[in-house]
Amino acid sequence: MKETSTKEHKRLLLIDDDPNLILLVKDYLEFRGYEVITAENGREALDVLETDVPDMIVCDVMMPEMDGYDFVSNVRENERTSWIPVLFLSAKGQPQDRVKGLNVGADVYMVKPFEPEELVAQVEASLKQAYRQRQQSTEGGDNESKIQVPFDVHLTQTEMKVVQFVARGLANKNIADELNVSQRTVESHVSNMLGKTGLHNRTELARWAIENQMT
Repeated sequence: MKETSTKEHKRLLLIDDDPNLILLVKDYLEFRGYEVITAENGREALDVLETDVPDMIVCDVMMPEMDGYDFVSNVRENERTSWIPVLFLSAKGQPQDRVKGLNVGADVYMVKPFEPEELVAQVEASLKQAYRQRQQSTEGGDNESKIQVPFDVHLTQTEMKVVQFVARGLANKNIADELNVSQRTVESHVSNMLGKTGLHNRTELARWAIENQMT
């Protein structure tokens, strides 16, 4: 009963430019109890997010119009959507591809072809983790474990300024305006800090900064 209630009313946004994969994955997830909305590329998915905020996003990496990397960067920079767990599906399975996907902000990186059961298991695990995090946040975070990063992480002065703005909820373009640099420079600093800390996304980076009184 518990497993069924976890899936109840859960909406997933599935993004892929392969109509056959969309059809197969959508049917499988719906059979397992999820509601699935679809988009063919990142730009179309951003339009969907303007009016519909799903519980999770399952996204291809290589797509026309806007690829998965740019799409997830947009998702993480928007306060309305930054919390949504993201699962990347990709034909690229090299370690550097996985690292790039996770550094951009994906929570899970799966390589095609994949077993449908594994996809469902990853979706379920991500939804449960997101639910626990929201519950802990609602309860004030008293019982929430601290973000763990290597003890010897060193941030440059500029990185320190950037992470302070991230902790305040500013998007990269706003941080760029504050520091009088390009947005690409800010994105590079954020990516470097994710690599140094081993954190997955801007939300974790902000929490780490707050917990360590960097703001």
